[in-house]
Amino acid sequence: MHQRCTLLLLILALTAPDPDDAGLIYGGKVAVPHSRPYMVLVERKLPSGKTSICGGFLLSKNFVMTAAHCQASSYNVILGLHDYSKQDNTERILVKETFIREDYVPETLINDLLLLKLSYDAKLSSHVGPIALAAPEAAAPQSCSVAGWGRSDKHPTSMTPVLMEVDITLSADCEDKDFYCFLGSAGVGRGDSGGPLVCEDGKAYGVASGTVEKENEKENLFSKIPKHKQWIDSIMNTV
Repeated sequence: MHQRCTLLLLILALTAPDPDDAGLIYGGKVAVPHSRPYMVLVERKLPSGKTSICGGFLLSKNFVMTAAHCQASSYNVILGLHDYSKQDNTERILVKETFIREDYVPETLINDLLLLKLSYDAKLSSHVGPIALAAPEAAAPQSCSVAGWGRSDKHPTSMTPVLMEVDITLSADCEDKDFYCFLGSAGVGRGDSGGPLVCEDGKAYGVASGTVEKENEKENLFSKIPKHKQWIDSIMNTV
């Protein structure tokens, strides 16, 4: 369905050059504090020395999922975060090792997955906990939600300090073997890469990868987790 050459020209990677240009959740609302204990803020140290931000989500005590195009020189993850300006009860952990999907295609964001192994186990609590992943045989979802920190309708020029969320309905007319997608003005943007697409059964079905501009709407793309579930399990069970 997607013309890959067009996608290459139009794709907007959702990473941000610095923390003040982090992602956009448009058409959404402030999330109930700690209602998404799996949400992770990934701080990336770039080769230039600058710090950038991606989203992510906790899979186990020592693994976080994010997007492959969020690669960096080094990483810290922040767990248990709701308000970026109030981090007293959060946990910041250095990433020890990274595992990129070996067939990731940067030009089209196909197979856009990156696993981060933490330097030590996270302390699980009501504010910090993993999310289950959709199985390979899972039926295509419809009603889902996405979340992230960064710019929003009320904070169009700076990072939104609190976690924002928005409910979405996936588009049947843009079904693709690599991506789930939906059309509309609401959704994710720069800085929200790597965040989870969470659907009806409370499981993560996708990883936020990019958007394609289409007239007055944008097509939000999420790399399909069921397609990669076997790879994810093999990494987490062997390292």
